[in-house]
Amino acid sequence: MGGGVGISVNGRFRVATERTVFAMPETGIGLVPDVGGGYFLPRMTGQLGMFLGLTGHRLKGWDCLHAGVATHAVRGDMVDKLEEALASLGEGDNLVSEKEVMQVLDQFLSEEAKEHTFTLARHMEEINRIFSGETVEEIVGSLRSEESEFADKALKTMEAASPTSLKVAYRQIREGGRMTTLGDVLRMEYRLVTRCCQDKDFYEGVRAALIDRDNKPVWVPGSVEEVAMDKVDWYFSSLGEEELSLE
Repeated sequence: MGGGVGISVNGRFRVATERTVFAMPETGIGLVPDVGGGYFLPRMTGQLGMFLGLTGHRLKGWDCLHAGVATHAVRGDMVDKLEEALASLGEGDNLVSEKEVMQVLDQFLSEEAKEHTFTLARHMEEINRIFSGETVEEIVGSLRSEESEFADKALKTMEAASPTSLKVAYRQIREGGRMTTLGDVLRMEYRLVTRCCQDKDFYEGVRAALIDRDNKPVWVPGSVEEVAMDKVDWYFSSLGEEELSLE
């Protein structure tokens, strides 16, 4: 979840088990889906990444494979044997190729995972239609006009999140989809997280969720309609000499 996802999800091979849980819930504490979230979320199927980034929806177990978060899936009781098989590839002086790693992972691929039906499959039309909106306000308006339990749940989650974080995360995901490298996205996200630390909502979100645990954050401003574009632009503005260097 969160930063832990970013550390692993941009790797070449990503293995899930039936106990894996994926989520990017940062907007709920006044942050944004960082650590590469702006790179992998817009590259998911349709508008799935935007949906996950704005709502913090959790994907569990084999859903992680079918959503593209994981490249492979193995039963939890087979993880030790998988590790042994992978470790054996490195015996001797020969370099291990991606093809060899892929072959081992494919051998351990769970039949249960392959046959699993993605739980969001029946909602993908709704997700693609709603979360393709041109603004967060448009997305929220579409959710309010829908007459479905799924839309109601997504709406409640977004209404509980930081309005500023929602608008920043929306632009982050859209811009990240146009960037060509992970490095470019990480530089952008460094700016965003720095600005979160200079603003108020992140501290309020942590207070409400982790310190006082009252789950009643008071966001400033309190609605997406009140979040000025100038403020969003400030989040994306250059940090000057403090810009992230990956050289």
